[in-house]
Amino acid sequence: MTELSLNNIEKTFGFKKILNGFDLELKTGERVALIGPNGSGKTTIFNMITGDEIPTAGQISIRKGATVGFLSQMPPKYDDEATVRDIIVQGKTKLLEVEAKLRKLENKLGQCDPDQMDDLLKSYGQLQEAFENMGGYQLESDISKVCGGFKISDEMMDRKFSTLSGGEKTIVSFAKLILSEPTILLLDEPTNHLDISTLEWLEEYLKNYKGSILISSHDRYFLDQVTNKTILIDRGKSEVFFGNYSYYLEENERRIMAEFEDFKDQQKQIAAMKASIKKLQEFGRLAFPGGEAFFKRAASIQKRLDKLELLDKPEEKKDIPLDFQISKRSGKDVLIIEDLSAMIGDKVLFDGANMHITFGDKDCLMGKNGSGKSTLIKMILEQSNAELLGGKIKLGSNVIIGYLPQEIRFENEDATILETARQFYDGTETHLRASLAKFLFYEDNVFKKVKTLSGGEKVRLKLFELIQKNANFLILDEPTNHIDIDTKEMLEEALKEYNGTLLFISHDRYFINKLAKNTMEINDEHIDNYIGNYDYLKEQKTKLLQKSSIKR
Repeated sequence: MTELSLNNIEKTFGFKKILNGFDLELKTGERVALIGPNGSGKTTIFNMITGDEIPTAGQISIRKGATVGFLSQMPPKYDDEATVRDIIVQGKTKLLEVEAKLRKLENKLGQCDPDQMDDLLKSYGQLQEAFENMGGYQLESDISKVCGGFKISDEMMDRKFSTLSGGEKTIVSFAKLILSEPTILLLDEPTNHLDISTLEWLEEYLKNYKGSILISSHDRYFLDQVTNKTILIDRGKSEVFFGNYSYYLEENERRIMAEFEDFKDQQKQIAAMKASIKKLQEFGRLAFPGGEAFFKRAASIQKRLDKLELLDKPEEKKDIPLDFQISKRSGKDVLIIEDLSAMIGDKVLFDGANMHITFGDKDCLMGKNGSGKSTLIKMILEQSNAELLGGKIKLGSNVIIGYLPQEIRFENEDATILETARQFYDGTETHLRASLAKFLFYEDNVFKKVKTLSGGEKVRLKLFELIQKNANFLILDEPTNHIDIDTKEMLEEALKEYNGTLLFISHDRYFINKLAKNTMEINDEHIDNYIGNYDYLKEQKTKLLQKSSIKR
């Protein structure tokens, strides 16, 4: 059964056509990924489904009786006095209305006349049955399950929603949405602000969700785990792939290659037809008079050529030239941390933690939010306000660090892209502008002030700076934040080829699997080391849990 369909949708903003004949079909039980580069129209599609935007042309149909729930990238606004509990139970408004009627009837039953008792008991029985069918007796259990999954504590439940951080507001809005159990669940970047353990819980929940789901996300691992169909927005139209993100990657590559072969074959055919026309016309002129037959044959081929439906040449991705080189290699030991003990305020971050990174390693540092990952990086860079209680942090010989912080800032935010880039680029302005263009900073864009740039643009500019440094030890704190999937894949390929040493923090499990040779996790103020990527770490932790449960 079709829950939602978009047919021949067009959407224009000013003179720019974003969608041009876009189609989408969401069937009962499907979990569909909506993918495409930034600016391709993903959020616009969600807004049109919810009615917040109107398509320029085309039709949107939602099955009669279906309910739509939408998680936006921006959390909604609520009354300033509303608590987190008030917001979350809004997902069960109808159930709470039935419960209120039950309480009202219970009061009446305690005070009614005997001749009213039968009618009231009948109404009470009907309401009680409806309450049970709606899951009323497991409401608290459902709330506890969802809040536990999203790590919403009892203390947080009593806080005012208006006092929460942006990330906390998104999590609360998500919990409310899931509790409402809409028939159609629309999720726009749902993994923002979630740590890995919460993501793993959410993935299992969504895999068993009874309704239909449409998801836009840059988290490829999440899409692989949850979705069973992928819709790519390509030049305003849709292309459907009946599988998850990894299936899409392989199948899309195969389709592009097939399209390119078809395009080349047609170009050969066109060239041959044009050559035949030219020859026949030449023969006709040489045979004059009496060359009409040659001209007729040439005209016949020209008609066939004119009727030929021309194939578009498949568009090639605009690759950013991420090529990290090192000017000289470091010593074998790049970073040694021994018996590190440190705290911030009254919170102990590390108590006897150890880490050893050697030249050429590609190591990922993981841990729950607040475990001290970014603080440890800043301690290595000597930029932290943490109090060192014991142990040592030692960098090896000839180590040149290139650092990408989680929150990217530049020395002068009022400077232009060109002025900022000139500070670390050794070359003429002509060469500099040509290099910036390869990083998608074209023409007059180089005169934009740094403070006006999007998160993704700031990452690109910082990566451009890092490349000029020729560092032999790259330290990257959440490098895939704010960048689209295409840029992530370019960064992955560049870092795979990088012959220096890499230490990175990431929640992007797909990215970790692609790059990490070692995975380190901060646990209970120590650092656990796993010789493998995220999947290996997960496998080893599962084995440890199984062993501990057997011992019990």
